[in-house]
Formats: sequence, C-alpha cells, structure tokens
Amino acid sequence: MQGRRAALFENRLDCRNGEWMPLDDEGGEFRGDAWCHRQRLPHTLILAVNHETHFKGWATPGVVPPGAHSQVVVPPDETLDAISGHFRIYQLRNGHRFSSDDVLTAWYGTTWVPSARRVLDLGSGIGSVGMIAAWRLPGAAFVTIEAQEESVRLARKSALYNGLSDRYEIRAGDFRDAGAIAPEERFDLVLGSPPYFPTGTGIEGDHPQKVACRFELRGDVRDYARVAAAHLAAGGLFTCVFPEEQRSRVASAAAAASLVIVRRRPVVFNEGKPPLIGLFAMMKSIDLPERLHSQSWVEPPLIIRAADGSVHREYAALKVSVGFPP
Repeated sequence: MQGRRAALFENRLDCRNGEWMPLDDEGGEFRGDAWCHRQRLPHTLILAVNHETHFKGWATPGVVPPGAHSQVVVPPDETLDAISGHFRIYQLRNGHRFSSDDVLTAWYGTTWVPSARRVLDLGSGIGSVGMIAAWRLPGAAFVTIEAQEESVRLARKSALYNGLSDRYEIRAGDFRDAGAIAPEERFDLVLGSPPYFPTGTGIEGDHPQKVACRFELRGDVRDYARVAAAHLAAGGLFTCVFPEEQRSRVASAAAAASLVIVRRRPVVFNEGKPPLIGLFAMMKSIDLPERLHSQSWVEPPLIIRAADGSVHREYAALKVSVGFPP
C-alpha cells in the first residue's frame, strides 16, 4: 500500500520542460521561462520572459499576456514557469508544484463543457487548474477558492501576469464555510483536484503547502461533491481527479450529493500497467432522466507513456489542446 501511494506522486508533469518526471525531483529546478531558458538562476531575478512563437517545432498558441511585456521580478524562493500557451504560473521553489492531476482535470472539464460561461474551481491552490481552464475558455468568468494564504498570493500574481484579473476572482477561504460561495451563485462547470490521502496514512512531506494539497486536512472528496452539487447550474458538470483504487469513495460522495457519474476515464501512466488515477464527470441527478442514474460511461484508458517509453500519441494531442508542447 505504501508503494502504491508513493507511485501516485511519481510520473507527474515537470513544468520545466513539459516532460514527465517525479514531482518531488526538484533539486535542479530552473527559474524563468521554463521552455526557453535553461540557465540556473540562483538569486532574485529580474527578467524579460521569452515568448518565442516556436519551441522544438511546436508553435506556441494563444495570446501573449500583459506580463510578458514588462520586466518580471522573481524572488529566490519562487519560480515563474510555463503553463498553457504563453501563460505563466508562479510557484514556490520548494513548495507545491502543479502536476498532471491539475492538467488533466482542467482538460477533462473544459472538454466536456466547452461553452461554460461561469466556472468554479474548488480548493484552487496556486491556480494551475483554473488558469489552464481559463486559457481554454477565454470567454468564461471564473471564481476560485483557496484556504492557504501563500497559494492565494501566488495565484493572484499569476492571474495579473496572465491578464485574467477582470474575469478571474480569487477568494481566500475554506470553500466548506458558509458564505464562501453565495447560496444563489451557480456555475456551468465546477472543477476540483482534491487531496486524496487521509491524514496519518503516509509521509506528509517537508513543506506545509505540499501537505495540504496531498492530505485531507480540510475535508475530502465528499465536501467537494457536496459543494459542487449545491452550486451547479442546470445541466452543469462537476469534474475531478481521484485515485482509481479509491474509486468507491468518489461513487459514495456522488451518491450522497445526489450526483450521477455520467462518464469517467482511467489514466494509465505507463502502458501495460494498471491505472493510478481516474477522471470523473458528474451531473445532478435531477438534470438527467432516471434511466441514466445508474449508468456511467467508462471511457478507454488514457495512456501517458507508451510501452517503448515515448509519449503516447493521444496524450501528445491532449497536451497540444491545453497549450503544452507535445
């Protein structure tokens, strides 16, 4: 069980170069524009980020954000890293780093609700899920809620850099608290990348920001489902990521919140091995005919790495669709 749990922290997206590396292998982290600058930068840094149109034959899509047109100050304990297209995200060098969970959650939700006008991101952390989604949904308004003050600070810096401030509200607080979301607020799409380890079930890590993102210190998937269900607009969708071996917890959370898992997709990090995580899309039961209440469409597994170690062709296409190099 411990080995299985540890495996869930591996094969995450290393935002230095868009390739898959262990999430905790950050000793050689690079600073600045992660796809164009390769030098080590050990001190506080002022840089003009390089937004070239191509990277290794891949044309970088999307608008160039306003932050790219000014000098950027990056403190020594932070990095400014490439995310979707020309978007960038601030992260703590030794804190929580965005991962494949975030990329896949944003991709899955925006793929199945491409016309979303209002989007809610629960437990939004440093903003990686929300900002990838915002890059894919340029006409949508976002509300994100995060309890960790340091993560909120970083997310606000990233939103300003990416020119999202006029449609991207970042609220500091616990989304479970009354008043965090007004009772009448409704959203076409709700996103969540919840922590999925109960406290005391593993090594919690060396940074408090990491611990809160991995372990259920402020609720669990049941809270995500309950709050999502309360604020879904008619026909709206809640999407989240969770370990495949804990899929029963997602099913129980959905049932308790009167949600139906309309579709799900297992994710295999290495071809030939069992899936480690799954993507789940849920709707309110009252928005579906009764015959669908007990049916879930299980999609073919999404494979990240092919048997020969190369990036699987479908995953390469997926990365392009969210503004990452294939």
